[in-house]
Amino acid sequence: MRGYRLSIIRHGSTESAKTGVYAGITDLPLSPEGRAELEKKRSEMVYPKVNKVYSSPLSRCIQSAEIIFPDRELMVVDELREMNFGDFEGLKAEDLLGLESYKDWLKGGMDAAPPNGESIREMILRSYNALQKILFDMMRENLTHCGVVTHSGIMMNMLSCFGLPKMKPMEFACPPGEGYEIIITTQLWQMGGTFEILGRVPYEAGFEEDYDF
Repeated sequence: MRGYRLSIIRHGSTESAKTGVYAGITDLPLSPEGRAELEKKRSEMVYPKVNKVYSSPLSRCIQSAEIIFPDRELMVVDELREMNFGDFEGLKAEDLLGLESYKDWLKGGMDAAPPNGESIREMILRSYNALQKILFDMMRENLTHCGVVTHSGIMMNMLSCFGLPKMKPMEFACPPGEGYEIIITTQLWQMGGTFEILGRVPYEAGFEEDYDF
């Protein structure tokens, strides 16, 4: 049975990584250091030879996709955007410690959400819809291996909820510019909304893919 491969990669670093602010849907660009880090990884490691790239609409993902996959068609998928932190966007944890709404959110739960933000359950549903949209597009265009550039929150929860083998979200944490390769078969996806996790990307230097696009 035919499988559709996706290389799901976390975007490069932004200034918010240094400052520690919540920057979910805030449209931050890559920092100079983040851009340089991605360019270094691209020169020293091997990224997959994909047919097409699907990206979050936020600048840090689009810019990352252009560095990692400079010669591939890029399609923006709105559902790949990071979690909406609502009223907490742009603030640091220490700015919020006195707020009851922040304490309630930290207690966790699938339906806990920041004021005017979204819950983990809502984010996971979005990520499912993103995969549906990507899979249908790949089937329609007869594509076999595509890239996805998104955010750490989306990637970790997507892999944890729908990936096999089952692992906790934080077990899928990885550095900027890195991620995981998966394969989706129509049977697994239609029967249980699951896919198989193949391993990490990018590959070590010296790895050669057997593709001819």
